[in-house]
Amino acid sequence: MIFIFDILGDHKIRNQTENNHKMKDAKTMTISDVMTKSVISVDASLTVNETAKMMEDAKVGAVIVMEDNTPIGIVTDRDFAIKIAAHAYQITTPIKQIMSSPLFSINSDETVRTAADLMHDRKIRKLPVIDDEKVVGIITSTDIVNLLAVCVEDDMRDMYFHSVAKIYTNYSPYN
Repeated sequence: MIFIFDILGDHKIRNQTENNHKMKDAKTMTISDVMTKSVISVDASLTVNETAKMMEDAKVGAVIVMEDNTPIGIVTDRDFAIKIAAHAYQITTPIKQIMSSPLFSINSDETVRTAADLMHDRKIRKLPVIDDEKVVGIITSTDIVNLLAVCVEDDMRDMYFHSVAKIYTNYSPYN
């Protein structure tokens, strides 16, 4: 079971069963086939301390920041390390102040390769999946690496090797 925390409104916790992913042909695999469907969203008025506690409790590396039920940004564990530590922000700082914005996102019917290219171009590792202005999931560079690890068809391996190599090129100490 996956717990989805919805901090907007009255602090609801819902249970949802995660769907198993079926391997498809490389040319037809979409974001919805590999994305994580459980996403944590937080209201923009929360503090960095409240948000960090939620991320720790849920064991996630990113949360979507919402304002008036609209996704406006993302906060990742890297944001805490870089922005808060480097700038000595107080733990009472509103999360909106340190979020990454504008929010880059992708539709669930796009290809995994399209997501990898967007991650590479924008130098990001976590990409919210938004359909009809609603957050329906998140795809990460780890999801793409995991996909590569289990693929068996040569054309899939070649296709996703290209995608993974592009994403991680930005982070190599040798470039």
